[in-house]
Amino acid sequence: MLYVVATPIGDVSEISLRALEVLKNAEVVICESTKEASKLLRAHGITGKTYELLNEHTTADEVKTLADLCTEKNVALVSDCGTPGFCDPGANLVKLCRQKKILVKSVLGASALMGLLSLSGERLDQFIFRGFLPAETEARRKALQEIQKEKRPMVLMDTPYRLKKTLGDLQEFFPKRRALLALNLSQEEEKILEGTAESLIKQLPYDKAEFMILLYEG
Repeated sequence: MLYVVATPIGDVSEISLRALEVLKNAEVVICESTKEASKLLRAHGITGKTYELLNEHTTADEVKTLADLCTEKNVALVSDCGTPGFCDPGANLVKLCRQKKILVKSVLGASALMGLLSLSGERLDQFIFRGFLPAETEARRKALQEIQKEKRPMVLMDTPYRLKKTLGDLQEFFPKRRALLALNLSQEEEKILEGTAESLIKQLPYDKAEFMILLYEG
C-alpha cells in the first residue's frame, strides 16, 4: 500500500495527526531527500526508518522498483514540503501504482495553493493553475505570450532563485494586472504583497524566496 503524505510547507507543526500515525507505522518512507525527511520525522519523535529516494533524477526502472516495494510493505511517500505528486516527481510513482492496482491513499495536509487562494480576499469560483514556467528563455517567452490570452485568475510558481525574473516577466507581459505574491508561506519570513508587478518589485523584501503568484482576473 502507498500513502501519499502531505508534509508542512513551513512550520513543522502544520502536519495532521493522521499523517504522523501513518509515518510512525510506515515500513518504508520514500522521499526527495533523506536529510529533509529525517529532519521532519525527528522533529516529531519518529526515528529508525528505512528511506528510499524519489526525485527528478530517479529513472523509470527505479520507479518500478519502488512500486514493487509498495506491493509488499506499507509505504509512505513524502516530498520535501507540501503534497507529493503536486508539481512533484512523486506523481510518477502514484501513476504506476494505480496502473498496477496497488492501493493508494491520500493523507491530506498543508497546501501552499489553498493557502495562497485563502489570502486573496477574493471569491474565486474558478482559476487556472499554470504552475512552473519553462526555464529556457525562448520557451518561457512563448508560454507567457500564450497565457497573455487568458483572462481568468491564474496561479504561477517557480523556483526561489527566479523570483525577480518572474516578476520582471510579469511586468513585461502583464503590466496592468493586479497580482498577489506570497513569499515563504508558513515560515517566520512570510510576506504577502499585492499590486502590479512594478509595485511588487519595489516592495520586494528578498532576492530569493519560496513563492507563488496569483494573477487576478484580467
